[in-house]
Amino acid sequence: MEDLSYHRMNYDKDSLLESNTPENPMELFRDWFIEADTADNVPEANAMNIATIGLDGFPKNRMVLLKKYTWEGFIFYTNYNSEKGKAVEKNPNVCLSFFWHALERQIIIKGAIEKIAENLSDGYFETRPDGSKLGAWASHQSNVVSSREELDSALKTYEEKFRESEIPRPPYWGGYMVRPISIEFWQGRPNRMHDRIRYTLQPDYDWKKERLAP
Repeated sequence: MEDLSYHRMNYDKDSLLESNTPENPMELFRDWFIEADTADNVPEANAMNIATIGLDGFPKNRMVLLKKYTWEGFIFYTNYNSEKGKAVEKNPNVCLSFFWHALERQIIIKGAIEKIAENLSDGYFETRPDGSKLGAWASHQSNVVSSREELDSALKTYEEKFRESEIPRPPYWGGYMVRPISIEFWQGRPNRMHDRIRYTLQPDYDWKKERLAP
């Protein structure tokens, strides 16, 4: 075993002050995301963690890829019959988080999840490479499989099935939007005195902005 008590670093790249934050958190998300997405040292800036409450009552986190963000929320795609799909069907309250270590920043988003319109899922599915389209058909996500060979065999089956035709979107695969009710922006600062600004959606759909102690 290893004692990690002395593993630490000091954060000093930037600050986050009320005076330089907009009234709408989606504006700040856009600005921070563009910075992360264009930084040379941030791979896959759209990789985000999603936490759900499983059917067993336990929270579970996993990484997914953000594919679009709008004023209304954050969109990603997955198998509706997966473990996460079944979890959000029962409890739509989820949490998203982004961590961009090179920028010493993280964003934590709480909200409710819902399926997007089928035509929007169709449109995104059409942009995927054929291999990814076939993978959506071949993998019954989160189900137990006997071996890697079983997965490879399923993929070959669908390669043959759709060899001479367009690959349609599986009916059990599509997009979700997370509509935020709370968005917290975290900027690392020296001496663990980090900046935390939280926006909370109000009944009139304005956002309340508050500073949190680190």
